[in-house]
Amino acid sequence: MPKTSQKNHKLPLGTLLIVVLLLTGAVMVLLPLVIVFLTSLAPATATGGTVLPKTITWENYQEAWQRGKFLLAFANSTLVALLVTGCQIITSALAGYALARLKFRGRQALLLIVLATLVIPFQILVVPIFLVLKWGNLVNTYGALILPTAANGFGIFLLRQYFLTVPVELEEAAALDGANRLQILSRVMLPLSRPALVTLFLFTFIAEWNDLFKPLVFTTKPELRTVQLALAEFQEQFTNNWSLLMAAVVIATVPVVVVFLIGQRQFVQGIAATGIKN
Repeated sequence: MPKTSQKNHKLPLGTLLIVVLLLTGAVMVLLPLVIVFLTSLAPATATGGTVLPKTITWENYQEAWQRGKFLLAFANSTLVALLVTGCQIITSALAGYALARLKFRGRQALLLIVLATLVIPFQILVVPIFLVLKWGNLVNTYGALILPTAANGFGIFLLRQYFLTVPVELEEAAALDGANRLQILSRVMLPLSRPALVTLFLFTFIAEWNDLFKPLVFTTKPELRTVQLALAEFQEQFTNNWSLLMAAVVIATVPVVVVFLIGQRQFVQGIAATGIKN
């Protein structure tokens, strides 16, 4: 009787190395988060450099929420992040569609200018932006937190790249049915570009939620405090109370983690679909 060949289930060396590197990277990223969470559960008197607390308490979160006055900060951050994200989606969709489909003189030069804005740090522009906001009486208002980032070169480039992946025949069919450019954009292009829109939403919302620079420079009123500004003030007050401080960090981090987990599938599709296209 001939011997039956046994399948070799061993992973190739290259694949094994990739798995090991990915696991190592995952541990390096997740380990600090685990330490922060465990520290937030330790009693205030038990944080003497220990990672694993002997006793667990959830009172740190309640105390941090009350002392940090995070309710108003959460409302401000949510409002600013959603409005900035909405503005960026609108401006990026209009500009991205124009750069992807409309034929006009200087289109490539305009695209290069948009890309050039990606390498200019926001901090360099803070003085002229502040002067413009002061001229418009927008300092210490929600406008100072929203308008400076209402448009973004990254969002324009991202949607422009995704629009290039949509077949032109779909637009031509809609045009034959009598649709104009705005109707084609709103009824054809945007529904087909959901992964890119979710990607832009996640990038913008997380960036605005974690932004400390704008509220620190453009506002001084306590009623305009955002989460990151409240967290910075909280850190100054409770520098030595690590359990309370880590609880405040977890409170400030949970919303962006939840938002990312909800949209992660569309996020991966959007990143995979937006390649470099001329």
